[in-house]
Amino acid sequence: MTKLQTIQAAAQCLRDAIGDARPEVGIILGSGLGKLADKIASPKVVSYRDLPGFPHSTAIGHKGNFIVGELGGKCVIAMQGRIHFYEGYPMDQVVLPVRVMISLGIKTLFVSNAAGGTNPAFRVGDLMIITDHINLLPNPLIGPNLDSFGARFPDMTRPYDPQLIRRAFGIAESQGIRLQKGVYVACSGPSYETPAEYRYFRTIGADAVGMSTTPETIVARHSGIPVFGISVITDVAHDTQNEDYVTDGEAIVKAADAAADRMTILFEKLIESL
Repeated sequence: MTKLQTIQAAAQCLRDAIGDARPEVGIILGSGLGKLADKIASPKVVSYRDLPGFPHSTAIGHKGNFIVGELGGKCVIAMQGRIHFYEGYPMDQVVLPVRVMISLGIKTLFVSNAAGGTNPAFRVGDLMIITDHINLLPNPLIGPNLDSFGARFPDMTRPYDPQLIRRAFGIAESQGIRLQKGVYVACSGPSYETPAEYRYFRTIGADAVGMSTTPETIVARHSGIPVFGISVITDVAHDTQNEDYVTDGEAIVKAADAAADRMTILFEKLIESL
């Protein structure tokens, strides 16, 4: 099948599974952040494995389901686990779930991830609103353009919606939630970054680093979908690290899980405001 036929087949299968539900908001839940899905009312769960041509999520903390239901008074579709380039999938498979959600009619995309903090002011457990990104992964729009989704050369001046960012800070203040903001850089992984790489990312303007998010944001913006992004800072990389310091994947998932309640409040209130 062509890329477009694969998208259409998966979207139709998902549409059949969720019946009359018409999702307005798409949500991508990153490592350790899947418990936000527990807040979705009247959920309908569809495994990625049940969709034709769909990749399987293999990363720690990623269950591999679509969940459709109500959150913040809106019909939402949440990805309980995303697909990563480092899992060995080509980029068109990495972004397939987002294009399927766009095909179902979402009007806004919320993205989240667990990230390493390169900004020395950040601490483990901080929530960072993504204001911009640096994409060091292959661009998901390489290849023949899918004209039905958007123009060949989409504008990326404002990849993360300024109005949603302003609303998020207002909500956070009213809820007593402390927020950081900054630039997210995406690299391939799956190895964690070296100290020299962390210094490099900080030098080029990144406040946090991860292995996802930018491909999904690019394809959403290709289709004119506003994006709101947030990183949970699950570890920090400073030049003063002890010689015995190691980056531990299990600890990262636990740190993300500990921050999930605050992120859930923020997402729910922000969805209510749409």
